[in-house]
Amino acid sequence: MSFNVDIDLHRGERHISAAFDTPPGLTVLFGPSGAGKTSILSAVAGLVAPDRGHIRVAGRTLFGDGIDLRPETRRCGYVFQDMRLFPHMRVQANLDYGTAGSLDRDDIVALLALEPLLDRWPRSLSGGEARRVAIGRALLSGAEFLLMDEPLVSLDRRRAEEIMTLIERIRDELRLPILYVTHDRTEAERLATQIVELARR
Repeated sequence: MSFNVDIDLHRGERHISAAFDTPPGLTVLFGPSGAGKTSILSAVAGLVAPDRGHIRVAGRTLFGDGIDLRPETRRCGYVFQDMRLFPHMRVQANLDYGTAGSLDRDDIVALLALEPLLDRWPRSLSGGEARRVAIGRALLSGAEFLLMDEPLVSLDRRRAEEIMTLIERIRDELRLPILYVTHDRTEAERLATQIVELARR
């Protein structure tokens, strides 16, 4: 088991309900804008609290049964749509920020081809380069699972292909559970171990 989620939550006037139990691998939350995909990621990360239900990742309860772990104790790596790199830190410092866990920094730098970028400032990076750095920082944070919110948005075809190839390597080589948001059917079918389809309510 990878993600076992059964929650209801409200975001403003919207009611969002999600229930899924997925095998190990990469789970795609697929659906149109407004279906609640990012809100579900935020609930798994502990950034918003569901009204009811439970959230378990790889058998570990993050929410439910009287448990509501703080975000910093959930051991998740979150790759936001806008990357959220620290602009006042070079790439190397961004990667080192909050480093914990068992993954070797040099291995991650090699996996994501980050060596040429280490001395650069975030403002000098292309969209694809910034996403690679954001993924590297998430992996090096001690993450036991990854949340990825439309990591290919605004990338051209070539850079999107590069990032998809990297995500496939993370899925297959590191074997971390990944919960991944997209509204692109082709992207979902290529990357997913399982697709969870959400409809806008």
